[in-house]
Amino acid sequence: MKTINIADLQQDTVHYLELAEEEDIIILKDGKPVGLLRGLTEEDDLFDYQLETHPLFIERVRRARKAFRTGQSTRLEDVRDDLLQTEAPE
Repeated sequence: MKTINIADLQQDTVHYLELAEEEDIIILKDGKPVGLLRGLTEEDDLFDYQLETHPLFIERVRRARKAFRTGQSTRLEDVRDDLLQTEAPE
């Protein structure tokens, strides 16, 4: 992961946007991180980012992890078996 000063970003924004297509870039101001420059190179990158940072999704993941830790989760194999045993609607 590359780090750059905010002044460098202001001087050559296009260059750093192109670099961000390859790797995330941490933006520093007075030596402290103030931002992250991330390129969106694939069609689904924006959707993925929006999903990963959405509060409702984060809460759902937190609840699922808690259920998993307490043994209250459903194994993927069980879901698959249930789906295969259920007749498809006509």
